[in-house]
Amino acid sequence: MAPVICGRCGAGVEARKSSWNQTSVQWSGPALGRCEERCTVTHLTEIESRGLFLTCSALSASIVDAVRAGSVHVVDG
Repeated sequence: MAPVICGRCGAGVEARKSSWNQTSVQWSGPALGRCEERCTVTHLTEIESRGLFLTCSALSASIVDAVRAGSVHVVDG
């Protein structure tokens, strides 16, 4: 796991790229509260459902940028 900061909202997570198609993200409490896409989904649902939120496009882009910069490595690259 390597630290990644979202380029949109500044949420800090730990990310691991097992392959280009598989990414694991460990969210902290503060990151959950900062993620704009996650907060939008929470506000749009009447019942908070942790299973509803699949990904944040801005964070996904930030992880790809981190791979390109060499700060996150693809394990099975």
